[in-house]
Amino acid sequence: MAVRLTTIVPATDGPPDLERCVAAIRAADEPPEELIVVDDPSAFGPAAARNAGAARASGDVLVFVDSDVLPHRDTFRRIRVAFDSDPGLTALFGSYDDAPEAPDAVSGFRNLLHHYVHQRSPGPATTFWAGLGAVRREAFAQAGGFDADRFPDASIEDIELGMRLAAAGRRMTLDPALQGTHLKRWTLASMVRTDVGRRGVPWVTLLARDGAAPTVLNLGWRHRVSAAASIALAASVVWRRPRPGAAALGLLVVLNAPFYGLLLKRRGPLQAAAGVGLHTIHHVTAACAVPLGLFVHLRARRAPRGNRAPAFRQPGDPGDRAQHE
Repeated sequence: MAVRLTTIVPATDGPPDLERCVAAIRAADEPPEELIVVDDPSAFGPAAARNAGAARASGDVLVFVDSDVLPHRDTFRRIRVAFDSDPGLTALFGSYDDAPEAPDAVSGFRNLLHHYVHQRSPGPATTFWAGLGAVRREAFAQAGGFDADRFPDASIEDIELGMRLAAAGRRMTLDPALQGTHLKRWTLASMVRTDVGRRGVPWVTLLARDGAAPTVLNLGWRHRVSAAASIALAASVVWRRPRPGAAALGLLVVLNAPFYGLLLKRRGPLQAAAGVGLHTIHHVTAACAVPLGLFVHLRARRAPRGNRAPAFRQPGDPGDRAQHE
């Protein structure tokens, strides 16, 4: 019997691209049997909104789509085939495509970086991505859903869910052919805030809590050496040491030549050149998140533990209002 799909779109902050997202879902080949748009502000962040949608879902597989993502036409057909052909598959996720709409250099860099990292990491995964990802409803409920208490704002709630699923022996896969167009427009300030506060610090804290050191996606050796080269490059600029700076820059370019080549192909020479500088900032800010994350982790360990409410409410619980389409 073919799996039934429920697509859940968190939309509690009045997203400007919601209509385009919903239209792309409806226009897709073999669209989902059920579409739930969670636009109730009382759901607070995206983790709580996705949980609220999941609590109302009737499909066998939950497909999470961010409100600023346009799934490709073959998205739901690919998801059906994957889950129908592999009963042991728990979760599946994809990536942004290589054609982000925002024309500026920061948006192009950020969206293409995500595309590049996910395209180079196909196959078995120990994490999850909710921008365009699917998970069996039964496994999602058993795991307790997204941790909306720990992550009241957009953060790494999907990564943390994936780590719990992996720890429970659940099997997940990254399919690079499963893609969507990302409509988000980035600024340098929003990129730095995200790299430090919404990604870096929570991620370091999570890894410290679990004593883990994964090497998948953007935590592999190439990323770490690139971060060291970026720090050396930044220090050389501050201390006006051109020779060490040139060596660090050369190492950064060599390590990431395929990514810079993608920027050159898709966005042109000016944005490719800007991408090297933005990549340096990205690595330096991520490195700054390490001591901050360890500090937060140590402070949390010393704090008294309080009672925590369940992250995932069952259908019919108060406050689980969702808009069905």
